[in-house]
Amino acid sequence: MPIYDFRCSSCKQRFEVFLTYAEYDHHQTACPSCGSTDLQRVIRKVRVARGDAGRLESLANDSDLDMIDHDPKALGRMMREMKNEVGADDLPGEFDEVVSRLEKGQTPEEIERDLPELGEE
Repeated sequence: MPIYDFRCSSCKQRFEVFLTYAEYDHHQTACPSCGSTDLQRVIRKVRVARGDAGRLESLANDSDLDMIDHDPKALGRMMREMKNEVGADDLPGEFDEVVSRLEKGQTPEEIERDLPELGEE
């Protein structure tokens, strides 16, 4: 059964009502707090589940890929967004260090110079 959200215009109380699709057009909904029928329908946010490929494609479209070559901060933001989108919690600790340095404006070359042990097994 679908859940419908309402806000009472009289007492400002927000509440949910469970109605079938058939009931929705005919049901007279009233506020459970004050009994008023002066209500506003509240539309909930919708979440769309996407696979990893869809999330990465979205990030690539949202990011200005040309800018990444010239802006370490943009690269750092993109890397953090990718980690958050994909849920890559098993990345090594150095990943967060590199991303933080990029977000502060340090170039990849500077990071490589400061952290020569990166990439070594």
